[in-house]
Amino acid sequence: MSDKTKSTSLAGRVGGVCLLALAVAYGIGGSRIEYAFASDPLGPRVMPVALAIVLGILCLFYLRKPGIAEAFPTGPLLVKTLAVPTLIIIAVLLLEPLGFAASIFILTAGVGWVFGAPLRKALIGAAGHALLWWFVFSWLLEVYLPKGTLFG
Repeated sequence: MSDKTKSTSLAGRVGGVCLLALAVAYGIGGSRIEYAFASDPLGPRVMPVALAIVLGILCLFYLRKPGIAEAFPTGPLLVKTLAVPTLIIIAVLLLEPLGFAASIFILTAGVGWVFGAPLRKALIGAAGHALLWWFVFSWLLEVYLPKGTLFG
């Protein structure tokens, strides 16, 4: 087996294991959904659990024969690849103290900057993005968005 085949096989298997873990977590979460008084005949658990089962089966097939995948990223590409989920986790952790608008602003500005946008443009784009989604959810859809414990 060549080095390229080993690295692509490893990258495919890492992705397959991550998706399998997601399927298990999604299935467990879906199986714990409480029934409402007036739910449909199948109940609210069926769809999430069915999706988790399908994803799990497909992951097992993929783990058995991963096929051709890109080589596992290294160097600066690995840093960019890991920066996005890190920024998502940071934004989620900041959602309660800072609120939706500030959290989505930080996420958007960070992702824009990681992918090469100049800092000024990333900040301007993030401000527009945060305002757009605040307007859509708060005003058009009338969905409650957290303001944050620091702001309200």
